[in-house]
Amino acid sequence: LHMGKTMKEDLTVIVKHIKQLYPSEFSVFSTYAELYHNYFASQANKTAECRLEDKDIYLLLSWVHNIYPKDMRKDHALAEELEKVKLGSLLPSSLSKELEKKYLDSEEATVKNSLSRCLSKEIQRWKEDQEPEKINGHFQSELLAIIVIQSIYGSQERAKAISTAVGEELSCRLWKELPAFLRSYREAFEDFKEKSKKHRHYKPILIANVNNCWNFRDYAEKNMAEKDDNKASILSILGDIENSGFDVLLQQLFAQLKPIYKKFTENKWDSSNETMNEIIKTTSKHISDFRTLKDPFYKVIIEKIHAHLVKEYIVRLLKRKVSLKTPVQQQNLAQSISKNAADLEAFCTSNVPDLFLFWQGSKATWLNSALPKLAEIIRLQDLGAIKIEVATFATTYPDIRKRHLEAFLHIKANLSRSELKSILGYLADSTASTPPGAPLFSNINVS
Repeated sequence: LHMGKTMKEDLTVIVKHIKQLYPSEFSVFSTYAELYHNYFASQANKTAECRLEDKDIYLLLSWVHNIYPKDMRKDHALAEELEKVKLGSLLPSSLSKELEKKYLDSEEATVKNSLSRCLSKEIQRWKEDQEPEKINGHFQSELLAIIVIQSIYGSQERAKAISTAVGEELSCRLWKELPAFLRSYREAFEDFKEKSKKHRHYKPILIANVNNCWNFRDYAEKNMAEKDDNKASILSILGDIENSGFDVLLQQLFAQLKPIYKKFTENKWDSSNETMNEIIKTTSKHISDFRTLKDPFYKVIIEKIHAHLVKEYIVRLLKRKVSLKTPVQQQNLAQSISKNAADLEAFCTSNVPDLFLFWQGSKATWLNSALPKLAEIIRLQDLGAIKIEVATFATTYPDIRKRHLEAFLHIKANLSRSELKSILGYLADSTASTPPGAPLFSNINVS
């Protein structure tokens, strides 16, 4: 600092008061500037060859790449004259690269250790079985995400202050470190999920960890390049954690719904309205448990519930438990399915106000036409009309296969073998694959 201040002040005096006292061919300013620079560079080299602490390496690199070339040599009083001198760097390129490597290695190790300690503290909090903090009504364990993100961001910003190149190199290294950290986080979360089911605050801790993912997801989305493989890896790992949490949170609800859905076929669909009301009532009781999820995850879990309710209804239709021979019987069943579908859609997709919040219903509107279209296939009696409806259905839900349709058409007992074969022919097994994120029949097995 003393050398830098002295050099800057003295060269300023030379520019303003001394240079004009000498003939131009003496190059007085250049002579002084080179002498000052050479001395400064020799001192920088001596310093670089010592055993330096990390903070000293950082400071020296800051002088070489940032303070000396920018703050001193770009000073408004000196810049024009210094531009003519071409002084070069304070350190040789090889020595500068060596220091950069030491700095990058050390900073990477420091961040890695910081993330590891942070995760250990977070795991300890899970073991203590304390209810997570609520922020804006959502369970959060934000300390983990905040410390991790701040550690990475702070390190990146410090490196950028040295130079753009050093900043980019450290960013690349830390972007690789974040997926490694998140893999460890995922393993710890899975371990907690399996071993801590009897904890009093088991579900709130699960929800807090799902909510944590939003901070990481938001940071990666905003700060990483779209084609960065690390970004894809990060988002994939976060998706695993989120879905793993959703699976546990929905386990109890889905287990309670299973025997209720069986009533459809056990009662030959005679009391389907009562059964659907029971399904809706049971589901409603569980929804309050999920309101402590952050809004994006709350919407996801509501859509998962919506998809499950529709899928399980279809599963009962494919059980070959009902075979109706007359058009009247088929029309009555179609009417019941249409009523159930309307009730289910109203429950899943409507915005339902209550004392605490305004529930934003499921946005998975692609599910809404599945049951009405199946009801229409049951109702229709004209073979040509049935074929058209089947073709339309397959366009909307392209993951349906012949085995699904054949099990479903068991309901229409008045179809001849040739008619059945003709309808199935409209559904090629080569039907286009399901659009990503919208499978309906893919996970339905037909016995």
